[in-house]
Amino acid sequence: MDVRLTTEQQQLRDAAAKLADDLGPGSVADLDDESRIARLDRQIDATGWRSLRSDEASGVEVAIVVEEFGRGLVDAPYLGPVLADDLTRHVGAPGDPVTIAVDGAAADARGFSRAVLLRDNTVLAGDLDAAQRGVDLSRAAAEVVGEPTALGELDEDAAARWYALALVATTADLVGISRGALALATDYAKIREQYGKTIGSYQAVAHLLAESAALIEGSVSVLRHAAWAVDELAPAAAVRAAQIAKVYCARTARTVCETSIQVHGGIGNTWECLAHVYLRRALTSTELLPVKLEEIDLGLS
Repeated sequence: MDVRLTTEQQQLRDAAAKLADDLGPGSVADLDDESRIARLDRQIDATGWRSLRSDEASGVEVAIVVEEFGRGLVDAPYLGPVLADDLTRHVGAPGDPVTIAVDGAAADARGFSRAVLLRDNTVLAGDLDAAQRGVDLSRAAAEVVGEPTALGELDEDAAARWYALALVATTADLVGISRGALALATDYAKIREQYGKTIGSYQAVAHLLAESAALIEGSVSVLRHAAWAVDELAPAAAVRAAQIAKVYCARTARTVCETSIQVHGGIGNTWECLAHVYLRRALTSTELLPVKLEEIDLGLS
């Protein structure tokens, strides 16, 4: 595989990054700015990125957008709708916009009244109760109410590829979160002074940031391979690559987010510091389609 992004993919990354930087939350207080969220939601809708898979985009391209949105803590729905689009394109999309539900709950449900889910290769659709913000301050969750109705069946390969894409998308969110948390800590280390010097000039802090950067480099590599595998490898191999990526990147994201809080010192434990928002999102993305190391066949005796 060629891990380099094509010109079109680089342009997609730049456009997603600009949208996240322009309209993503710049502070904890911004998370309550409904007018900003509404503008962000309209901009995402206008790009058509929520239907990337219906437009024949690759798993790599979906991961690119998810990663940049994770980095910018984008708090308008994207992860849920793009996974729902990939699921429903095989059986005919329902009339109303939908998000994705896993185990009876939709983790990215702001503004949605219906969700689709995959159960034993059957695509189902159900109504959602009112979306509420929980542990993840950048996304609202909702429960599926009543018994979902069947929309159609997927063959084994299509179901496995969707599962691989879902794992890749949540992994891409984790990689973006790691990058955002590191950038937040690095920027703070450049301006916070102790004993007349910026704290980033001290080796203890510099080493923490360098270790986080090294972990993220590994995460990017394993994510790129898993995203490429969604469309290029056999379904079982794609799922295995995505599982490995999810385990590695989940551990990295938690480490980097906790390091970001540590670098911030006392202020890192306050509500006003964005570091805890990154950590909250990392923990919820980890638990969305969680993977245990024991589930992965590593070929060891």
